[in-house]
Amino acid sequence: MSTSRLPLNILLAAPRGFCAGVDRAIQIVERAIERFGAPVYVRHEIVHNRHVVERLEALGAVFVEELDQCPDDRPVVFSAHGVPKRVPAEAERREMIFVDATCPLVSKVHVEAQRHHAQGRDVVLIGHAGHPEVIGTMGQLPDGTIALIETVEDARTFTPKDPARLAFVTQTTLSVDDTADIVAALQTRFPDIAAPHKEDICYATTNRQAAVKTLAAQCDLVLVIGARNSSNSVRLVEVALTAGADQAELIASAADIDWSWLDGKTTLGITAGASAPEDLVQGVIEAARERFDVKIDAVKVTDEDVVFKLPRILEEQSPA
Repeated sequence: MSTSRLPLNILLAAPRGFCAGVDRAIQIVERAIERFGAPVYVRHEIVHNRHVVERLEALGAVFVEELDQCPDDRPVVFSAHGVPKRVPAEAERREMIFVDATCPLVSKVHVEAQRHHAQGRDVVLIGHAGHPEVIGTMGQLPDGTIALIETVEDARTFTPKDPARLAFVTQTTLSVDDTADIVAALQTRFPDIAAPHKEDICYATTNRQAAVKTLAAQCDLVLVIGARNSSNSVRLVEVALTAGADQAELIASAADIDWSWLDGKTTLGITAGASAPEDLVQGVIEAARERFDVKIDAVKVTDEDVVFKLPRILEEQSPA
């Protein structure tokens, strides 16, 4: 009986996986457990990946949805997605120790929104309803001063209180192309709308989408490793299909692969969302090697060297 395997060319996207904000958020939880001991509470999933969450739970992290599930006498970490202003205010009122793991690039959007509000503008947030980052950004301003726009159609029908005093900010993990279309629709209707000083969609989202665009048209199938509640991972699937991949699927790990997807296919693209660890990527590659004669080519669009500092509270000497 023949043991020869069919050839499979894997195009491996680079950059992929963890970004600096995710890496920092995970380190914050790990350092908080080292400094304060277990348990350390974390409001919301620190990043959108069950594998990451379960590993941190094993170290002593307890994940909750709201602050009222946390005791007063244990530290709490706020997730990388950011939180409404009321959350740290409540933690201060309760005299809790809290560590804010909000990605600095999300914090930049918060600062922009607050600056526009202070200058008398109403703010438009381009983003997805219900996403924690959107909830956090909208929670920086008083009700009625920030409006959510999700689609080009929303941009065409939106009615501001004062069209002459308007600004927009965006969620950091959106589709670059879809967002450009929404911004164009807003700018057509409101030529004086104030834009961010620098693009709000973060470097990691942009780079991962660029890598997928570069490889997608060459692929019979693109596998995106990430969670279903991870905005940037879901966008990568959409970008792959738009850029010409025959098929694109979101998987949490190699265990989710339906190998019939690869029947008759010769070129597989692989990438990972910004909250997916590299060991999951390697797990998919190993699973493919068990079934095919694999050849790997990297498709690199840029190098990433961004690093964010940890909060000062974690650099201080541990309590006695």
